[in-house]
Amino acid sequence: MIDVGGTGVKFRLSGADEIRRFRSGRGLIPDDLVERVKELTTDWQYDLVSIGYPGAVTRGQTIGEPPNLGGGWVGYDFSAAFNRPVRIANDAVLQALGAYRDGRMLFLGLGTGVGSALVSEHVLIPLELGSLPYRNGRVTDHLGRAALDAHGPVTWQKAVREITPFLRAALAADYVVLGGGNGRKVHPLPPHTFRGGRHDAFDGGVRLWEEHIEPHDSEPRHVWRVVR
Repeated sequence: MIDVGGTGVKFRLSGADEIRRFRSGRGLIPDDLVERVKELTTDWQYDLVSIGYPGAVTRGQTIGEPPNLGGGWVGYDFSAAFNRPVRIANDAVLQALGAYRDGRMLFLGLGTGVGSALVSEHVLIPLELGSLPYRNGRVTDHLGRAALDAHGPVTWQKAVREITPFLRAALAADYVVLGGGNGRKVHPLPPHTFRGGRHDAFDGGVRLWEEHIEPHDSEPRHVWRVVR
């Protein structure tokens, strides 16, 4: 499982605790990602690859370049590059999948921007809630890293506690999970809100491959369906 971020890339084997990583940044292109992962995992044995991607994904294909990395990601053939089956999902979707418990869950990933997804009954819906207008800007202008740096933790956390219940009510979610690097900085949490785990993206990468066979089916079906 590979979690690609704007400042770093982390990867782990299923069933293992060790996490390996390297720094990313605006110069990282997909060829570099594959090469570095291969260099750092020569002692690993694996059959499948899951990738959490910080950009738009449709039908398992990248369709939008990530804003904080280099270019060349759209349409890149990761399966050929790794010589293994690969499933790729938006990073917020993967974290949401790993954090999901039951019911109808809204995931908000607080990092450089605001990642978001809704999960219910084995269906994952990628969202772009950071683009919603809020006061004198957008949601991401109040909850993103730039807002935290510019206005300080007190003002930023107040915005988190104001906006989160509003979004939960609008989407009729039973609860909210705050993930991302800055999700751990929110104290106290808003009502009906939980903190995501550090390994949610990796757990989501495992779940992405869960399949089952229905009666009379000749091929297994995916347990989790991502709505495009």
